[in-house]
Amino acid sequence: MNDSQPTLSVQNLETHFFTKEGVAKAVNGVSFDIAKGEIMGLVGESGSGKSVTGFSIIGLVDPPGEVVGGKVLFNGEDLVQAGEERMRQLRGNRVAMIFQDPMMTLNPVLRVDTQMIETVLAHDKSVSKDEARQRSRDALGQVGIPSPDERLKAYPHQFSGGMRQRVAIAIALLNKPDVIIADEPTTALDVTIQGQILYEAQKLCRETGTALIWITHDLAVVAGLADRISVMYAGRVVEQGKLDDVLDHPVHPYTVGLLGSVPGHNTRGQRLFQIPGMTPSLLKLPPGCAFQERCPRVDGACEADPGITHPVDGRNVRCFHPHLEEAAQ
Repeated sequence: MNDSQPTLSVQNLETHFFTKEGVAKAVNGVSFDIAKGEIMGLVGESGSGKSVTGFSIIGLVDPPGEVVGGKVLFNGEDLVQAGEERMRQLRGNRVAMIFQDPMMTLNPVLRVDTQMIETVLAHDKSVSKDEARQRSRDALGQVGIPSPDERLKAYPHQFSGGMRQRVAIAIALLNKPDVIIADEPTTALDVTIQGQILYEAQKLCRETGTALIWITHDLAVVAGLADRISVMYAGRVVEQGKLDDVLDHPVHPYTVGLLGSVPGHNTRGQRLFQIPGMTPSLLKLPPGCAFQERCPRVDGACEADPGITHPVDGRNVRCFHPHLEEAAQ
């Protein structure tokens, strides 16, 4: 059930990287809301800014990167203005992140129980060590790890890649966070394990009310997982809406091309569509629409920033010439 106020509201977020070659606008005015228990897919190709958006939300952008503008309202509190001490209180507690590489979460020289118990006690001094152990055991069971009592005593290297990722997800769930940001956590896993983790992630969000932002380049992943989808291109969200609306009837020319290039969206025997040209450098973005040099619908209006419009059914699209005929079907 969704509350009237979003759990997380990202408003015009901007993150720049200050390099010798110039300023790279990795996140360039990104906005979206996510409600309690909702799952949102943040989709884009490599370099689109989706992962940097996740790191910006949770305050983990390292130099030369810097969040230079916008707001990240978490239950009304602006995390952009929160100090590092406050962010340490929130990270792993109210807001958690699951990384693509589980070893960014796991310490290879510590047993799993040590790491999980410390995660609980670091954020809740009222919990006993025995209670923290029980919570850790329950979390491992939640993500489908068999024999959790035995597995708690193991070291990370004694787990398979899929199991390590499950442990990382369990750690993210330990303190029942309000928001989890998952940065392509299943990319390196085989399809069977990936499917199991996606199912468990969806089930846990429904049961606990945790809001989940699932960052991925793979449209097939979000197709069976998310409620809504935000498509990123060159640091901006170009289309955002309900999952089925966007996948069945995309309206931004980039989303249309992206879906057209995915196997399964074409009749057997047809050539897959290829978007012409290359993604522009974030150091030298064209004025106006970043997609204009690759877009079949480009005209003089595209030299200005189209901003976010609302063409149909509350969907947001950043385009002067969206495929409204597709959305109307």
